[in-house]
Amino acid sequence: MRRLFIPGSLADTVTLTGSDAHHLGYTLRARVGERCVVVDAERQVAAMKIVGFTADTVTLRLVEKLAADTEPPIRLTLAVCLLKSDKMEFVVQKAVELGAMKVQPLESENCVARYDEKKAAARRERWQRIADEAAKQCGRTALLTVAPILPFGEWITARPAEDGAAFFCYEKEQDATLGALLSGTQSDAYTALIGPEGGFAPAEAEAAMRAGVTAVTLGPRILRAETAAVAAMTIVQHVKGDLGNMPSPLGALCAGVQWTPREVAAEG
Repeated sequence: MRRLFIPGSLADTVTLTGSDAHHLGYTLRARVGERCVVVDAERQVAAMKIVGFTADTVTLRLVEKLAADTEPPIRLTLAVCLLKSDKMEFVVQKAVELGAMKVQPLESENCVARYDEKKAAARRERWQRIADEAAKQCGRTALLTVAPILPFGEWITARPAEDGAAFFCYEKEQDATLGALLSGTQSDAYTALIGPEGGFAPAEAEAAMRAGVTAVTLGPRILRAETAAVAAMTIVQHVKGDLGNMPSPLGALCAGVQWTPREVAAEG
C-alpha cells in the first residue's frame, strides 16, 4: 500500500492536499475504496481507505491503527561534504533507508561540487524530495530532514549538541576503529562525518579533532565517499541501533537443519 505522511494527527477522516493528493488522484489513478498507509507527525500509523476525491483533494477514512513504528532507538545524523550530484542523491536515499534522521550537507576545501545560493537551495529541495520518497518506499515512520548546506568550518565550530557523539572517517587514521569507539560510547545520538571525493584537508581534520570529533578508520582499504557513508551508518545502526537486533531470515531457515560432514563438504 502507498505510504503517506501528514503534518497533523491521525483522525477518523483525513483530507489530503497538494502533491500527495495529486499523486494519488492523477499519477496513480487511485479509486474510491483503495487503501493506503498514513503516518502522522507523532509517528502514529494507520490503514486508511479512500472515500472521495475533488479536483485537488483526496479524503481518507480510518480503517485501523497499526503498531508499526520502524524508527531506530538512536538518532543518527549524516554530515557529508558535497559529492557530485548523483552520488549525493544516492547517499541521501541510503541515509533514509538506514534510519538516519538528518543529512547535513557541508562545503569543504576539496569538494568538487560547489553551488551558488540559488543552486544550493534547489539542490536541497531536490534532496529533500528524494528523502521523502525514500521514506515512503522503505516504510519509515519519520521523515529525514535535509539541512541547508553549511561551510565545514561553520558547522564544526557550532555543531548542535543534539547531534550527539561525532566521529569522522579518516584515511590517515590507522588504529582507532569505529566499532571500538561505539562499544566504548554511551549515547542516544551519533553523527557520522564523511569527507568529499578528495578527502579532508589536513586543517579540516585538525579542526574536527579539536572540536571533539573522533577520527576513525573503516579498514585498510580506501573507500569511495559514498561507500564510506553507507558503511559508517550501517556499523552505527548494527552496534547501537536496530540492524543488529533483527532476527536473520536465513538463520531462522537454517536453525532446524542438521548438517552432516558429507553435506557440509558438498555445500562447500
